[in-house]
Amino acid sequence: MTVLQSAQNYPKQLNANKLLAMCSRQGFTLVEIMLVVIIIAALSAMVIPRLTGRSEQAKIVVAKADIEAHLATALKLYELDNGNFPTTSQGLKALLEKPMSNPLPENWNGPYIEKEPIDPWGRSYMYVSPGQHRSDYDLYSKGKDEKKEDDDIVNWKT
Repeated sequence: MTVLQSAQNYPKQLNANKLLAMCSRQGFTLVEIMLVVIIIAALSAMVIPRLTGRSEQAKIVVAKADIEAHLATALKLYELDNGNFPTTSQGLKALLEKPMSNPLPENWNGPYIEKEPIDPWGRSYMYVSPGQHRSDYDLYSKGKDEKKEDDDIVNWKT
């Protein structure tokens, strides 16, 4: 075999040796697996406590946005079109379909919202007009606990 032939075969032999070394290793050792499990457990221990309670905070933020922006805007548009807010008996349903009770809206140009307004806890928003806390209307959600008032989300406290 000449030197040139030997040089040409050298990379093939090197690749074959690497391939043989890689194939001879069948899996991970117990130490490697335990190290990965410990790392995952440590990361989980740091992340999970930060995420608990976030879903309740998110529901409160959504309810505030609905009350202070989405429904408030729809009610203002209704008032601009009709000269007054829906009555308590007409409720927020007047934003979806034209009320058939007095005062009949002459220039109803709705629907002002796309779907029935339901708070993040699955209950209807409460609406009173004229309001007991504000002169125009009171709009609120009973919050997570329907019975307690300290978790209510309201439009009269800012």
